[in-house]
Parts: sequence; structure tokens; C-alpha cells
Amino acid sequence: MKKTVFSIIILALSALQSCSCSRVAPNYYGVLMENYGKEGKSDYKKQQGNVSTSSPGTELFQVPAWEQRADFNDKEGNKKTLHLKAADNTEFTANPVYSYMAIESKVVDLVFQNARLGSGSDFMRSLEDNVIEPNIYDIIKEESRKYITDTLMATGGSLKFEERVQILVKKELENKGLQLLTFSANLDFSEKVKAKIDSRNEVNTNVSVIDQQIIEQKKRNELAELKAKESLIISAGLTPQILRQQQIDVMEDFVKKWDGKTPLYGDISTMILKQ
Repeated sequence: MKKTVFSIIILALSALQSCSCSRVAPNYYGVLMENYGKEGKSDYKKQQGNVSTSSPGTELFQVPAWEQRADFNDKEGNKKTLHLKAADNTEFTANPVYSYMAIESKVVDLVFQNARLGSGSDFMRSLEDNVIEPNIYDIIKEESRKYITDTLMATGGSLKFEERVQILVKKELENKGLQLLTFSANLDFSEKVKAKIDSRNEVNTNVSVIDQQIIEQKKRNELAELKAKESLIISAGLTPQILRQQQIDVMEDFVKKWDGKTPLYGDISTMILKQ
């Protein structure tokens, strides 16, 4: 009888021990918190395989080791739009989407800094809602005040804005133990603002065309003026003296070629005789 009771006790203790053990799932990073984390970071240690959680104040956190994709959603799962203002006080919106993953060498820091969010299966979602996305929103809001609407809507303008925000978000997440993989702000403006910018761009285009036409016409006028001056110079140069010199040159050339025998007639002979 005593042997039977002893066996039952052993089985009960074994069952109790097995119930107080947890296992770090494949493709997860395990971090064990002990002593309720009272001693700070020293109470957090990276674990793998089976982990005993029987001691009071012990809790196992499991962080996914693969890429996490997320966007801004409310508690009901509906997409959440961020309302922003540019430097010229124009309102616009953003619907950021991003992906990230935990940095293995910093996973203890990640858990230590965010243990208050709980260790359950919703740890990463809580991390997104309470840490990652508020930080992204603050960065986007701050950067949006540095750009005017025309710059954001110009060719490549929103891309430059996103690249700047991505650099800042990446740095912020790295400080928390996360690696940012992709990021897109997805900026959008109201139809009224778009129409205003389109109208302004059309006016600027028309003005540019007119300016080009004015420059071209000025060049044409300058060319015509130069040609007119050239004609005047040529005309002014044909004085009686120049014409007389041309006649003399022709006669001298004729005399050089004359054989002295051939009779001379007309004006040429008269001019030769005068010479």
C-alpha cells in the first residue's frame, strides 16, 4: 500500500514538474525573466529548448525570429489613417506599411524594455500598437512639418520624404532591438489640394513656354538687327572713290593682257587713252 502511495506521489510530482516547464518553439527566440525582473536586465536571459518556469516571478517570453509585416490598424482591425500637416499648413494623410524582425543579439534588450506588454502570443502585436507605431507616427509628424506641399507633390518629392523617414525609423527601431526591413508612408492629398497643385503646375508650364518664346524672339530680333547693320556697312562702303579704284584696277588688268596690236574700241579705249 505504501509503495502504491509513493508511486502516486512520484507521478504527481513529475506531472507538476512537467506542467511548470515550457519549451521555446522552433523559429522563436526565448527570453526568461526571473525574480519578477526586480534586478533589472540581469534577471533576463536568452533561452532555448525546455525552460523551467516553476519558480515564482518566472516568465518565458517568445519572440518570432522571422520577418513581421504590419500596417496601422485600430483595435477592430480597420486601417488607421494618420492625419498630418505640411510646413505650409496643408493637411494630408499617410497609411504606413512596414516590415521588421527582431535582432537576435538584442532580443534580451527588446524583452527587458517591453516586458510590461505581457509575454503571451500578443506580445508582438502589443509591441506594434504601443511602441513601434507611436514612434513611427511621431517621426512622420515631425518630418512633415519640414516640407511644403509643393515639395511633397513634386516629382520624387514624396520619395525623398519617405527615404528620410525610413532612415529615422530604422535608427529608432535598432535602439529597441528591431531591424526595419521595408517601409512605405503612402502619402495622399485631398482632391482639392491636388486640383490646386495641378492648376499651378499648368500655369508654371505655360509661363515657361512663353518665356522660352520671348527668348527665341529676342534672338531673332538681334539676328535681324545684325543683318541690317551689315547691309548698311556694305552699302556705306561703296563710295565713288572705291568705284573709281575698281575701274582703275580693271583697266590695269586689261592693259597687262593687251598685245599692243589689237584695235581698241568703245569706252575701254577711251579710258586707256586717258590713262
